[in-house]
Amino acid sequence: CFFILGLRVTVLLTSSLMVLGAGLRCVPVSDLEIRKKLIHGGQLLNGLAGPTVMNAAPFLSTTWFSPDERATATAIASLLNYLGAAGAFLVGPLVVPSPNGTSHLPLVSQSNTEHIKDRIEAVLYAEFGMVSLIFSAALAYFPSRPPFPPSVAAASQRLSYRRSFCRLLSNFRFLMIALAYAIPLGVFSGWSGVLDLILTPVHVSQVDAGWIGFWSIVGGCVVGIAMARFADFIRGMLKFILLLLLSGATLASTWFTLTCLNSVTHLPLTTATLYTSCILLGIFLNSSVPIFFELFVETVYPVPEGITCGVVTFLSNVFMGVLLFFLTFYHTEFSWFNWCLPGSCLLSLLLILCFRESYDRLYLDVVVSV
Repeated sequence: CFFILGLRVTVLLTSSLMVLGAGLRCVPVSDLEIRKKLIHGGQLLNGLAGPTVMNAAPFLSTTWFSPDERATATAIASLLNYLGAAGAFLVGPLVVPSPNGTSHLPLVSQSNTEHIKDRIEAVLYAEFGMVSLIFSAALAYFPSRPPFPPSVAAASQRLSYRRSFCRLLSNFRFLMIALAYAIPLGVFSGWSGVLDLILTPVHVSQVDAGWIGFWSIVGGCVVGIAMARFADFIRGMLKFILLLLLSGATLASTWFTLTCLNSVTHLPLTTATLYTSCILLGIFLNSSVPIFFELFVETVYPVPEGITCGVVTFLSNVFMGVLLFFLTFYHTEFSWFNWCLPGSCLLSLLLILCFRESYDRLYLDVVVSV
């Protein structure tokens, strides 16, 4: 879409799908079957907009920013998307009371089905309002590109769709780092989506689980932007940064998994240890996303950024979907789910260790501009 329609048209198309999807979920229909279909339709439209939202950051940074600002711009654009997910961890437990008795909110004791329904609808209306506001802002002013390209790479010709896919599928180094990104991030996305269910057996409330998810994402945003700024100052260090982050993620996920098995490992199972291990895991994995994106683009340049990041995002969603599919059959006990985390992080770490990095886009900018 970016390559064919340009940035402005793509963003407007994406945001309009989000507005329509959010609006369908708010249609006041008394028939439950029709309401269910409208909600599913709205979620489908929102899902169609997802790839653009997730993959726009590298294309945006290349189009608008100079080589010594690109990693930082990618980090800000990609990680701000995660702040919305961080807000969701809080909005759900704090606005909608829990029906399963895991929340400590005083609201739960007198809550009923109608009250929960009203609170959910309030959240849906608020989301519709926010999406509509963003669409209006993009419609008012969102240019496709600056008057002058900020770098040689921004003005250079890119490969066609067919040649791009052939290049990606035949590039073994790209497939290595694509798997290194997709496996742990896909597993972590599926795991964090059911975090309250995973922590309920160890007597952690829905609200506490929400705060854990919130701080892990916020911490990942802060550390990710800091790491990206470091990568802009000292170029050619993307692999080294990923090795540090994935090593930390492996240790944090192993700590969390062993803590949940305290009957076997006898490690202290406290709110502090669960908070610390989960938040560290989220920080290390979430902050690796913009670093991965920059390394993808550098490795396969001149393949368009949207195609490159779209492929790896698709792979990540595949791994998340497979994991959640198995969860539908094995949902009474979550130790196997927890062990998937350190296993995926360790596999990613090994793939990055074997990866030979290159900076084709950066080389073009430095050599040609000189």
